[in-house]
Amino acid sequence: MDLIRWLQNWYDCNCDGEWEHFHGVEIGTLDDPGWYVHIDLKETPHSSLTMAELRRDAADDDWLHCRIEDGIFKGTGDSQKLEEILTRFKSLVEPS
Repeated sequence: MDLIRWLQNWYDCNCDGEWEHFHGVEIGTLDDPGWYVHIDLKETPHSSLTMAELRRDAADDDWLHCRIEDGIFKGTGDSQKLEEILTRFKSLVEPS
């Protein structure tokens, strides 16, 4: 739950009365089955971030893809990868 709390705080820190009307965080499910996470970085301190695309396809039920496209972090993965997707986003915006 610490990761969810962290994401809530990240979102809250970017809400300024305007940003949240046009940008935000979207988490949903895929029919593979799996997860998708879209986090809009536009008009945040992270808007210029880039990353090399990550593609890991170990098996039909073990896969993960993450990239930044048009200012949006986009992560998708199998049904057990939601935490890893969010962890990768966190490490991108808060490198150690």
